Amino acid sequence: MPSVSPIAFRRRLPVAWFCCLLLAGCATAPLPPPTRPPTDVRSEIVRRMPAKVVDRQGWAADIQAAFAAQRIEPNSENICAVLAVTEQESGYVANPEVANLPKIARGEIDRRAAALHVPAFMVSAALAIRSPDGRSYNERLQRVRTERELSDIYQDLIGSVPLGKRLFADFNPVQTGGPMQVGIPFAESKAAGYPYPVDGSIRDEVFTRRGGMYFGIAHLLGYQTPYTRKVHRFADFNAGWYASRNAAFQNAVTTATGIPLALDGDLLTPGAPMDKPGQTERAVRTLAGDLRMDDRDIRQALERGTHLAFDDTPLYARVYALAEARAGKPLPRAMIPGIRLESPKITRELTTAWFATRVDERYRHCMQR
Repeated sequence: MPSVSPIAFRRRLPVAWFCCLLLAGCATAPLPPPTRPPTDVRSEIVRRMPAKVVDRQGWAADIQAAFAAQRIEPNSENICAVLAVTEQESGYVANPEVANLPKIARGEIDRRAAALHVPAFMVSAALAIRSPDGRSYNERLQRVRTERELSDIYQDLIGSVPLGKRLFADFNPVQTGGPMQVGIPFAESKAAGYPYPVDGSIRDEVFTRRGGMYFGIAHLLGYQTPYTRKVHRFADFNAGWYASRNAAFQNAVTTATGIPLALDGDLLTPGAPMDKPGQTERAVRTLAGDLRMDDRDIRQALERGTHLAFDDTPLYARVYALAEARAGKPLPRAMIPGIRLESPKITRELTTAWFATRVDERYRHCMQR
């Protein structure tokens, strides 16, 4: 059964941009503009989709257009990567329904109210107010079925009801959407070059098939990686760009230092002052003498952890040299991050490894079709 991603579990949205993949599954240099005829690309997309997909030609047209607009090579590996993520995330539904969404939505409102010490009667009174579509917010919440509907409710609540702004402070809790469940902040950061007229906002476009596929493909394939296996790109789609590369680096740091680290792909704690570094940075600093680097050099190198260029830093090379000398064997350059997925929509324990493995299975099936 397809799985819909959490409302907001995308963890990191680095600023690196643009890649085209080689047939082996990753790119080390940009490829020339795609040269396959669009009709040929659309035909292959249709051929590789599961037989049950409705409006296969429409899906193929939107996917091919996204490849062309972003100058991403529409080879079989890239096509199947996109189809595998789409099947896993939504089962080819542009605006998928979410089970128990009314309960989840009201729970989020009550949780925020409790955190701000807002009495329950004030929340009930606010939700009884008529919204712009004529129904009360409570009526709309009771009937909400999709993330787009819920996003619209939150947007109206924030914009029309004083308590809504107090509860959400202009922050719409719905942070992913569309057929690939792409992060809305990511989509908003990549609005330049979007090839379609925007009807409302980029947030609105994410919940459409054309917009959801365009930004989802950008998030999946729009950056260069050092990977040789697609499963690590799938893990990055869930956990953030370069999370798999960074988790492997954390593993090397643990090997070199003997200090256990969470292999989550987070090399720096956001906003951490120099005198209060995060776990990974603190461990790396214990190697400062062997690395021939001071604390500031280490910080500056780790700040490149959201870019492919981190691979070329002296810190990266020296940590691996120390770790492999102590391990007596080569160490992996990519590992699936050990991240547990958390969201009100998730009712069982799921991890990035679960997500990446499931998508990789779908990818392999697609390649065999």
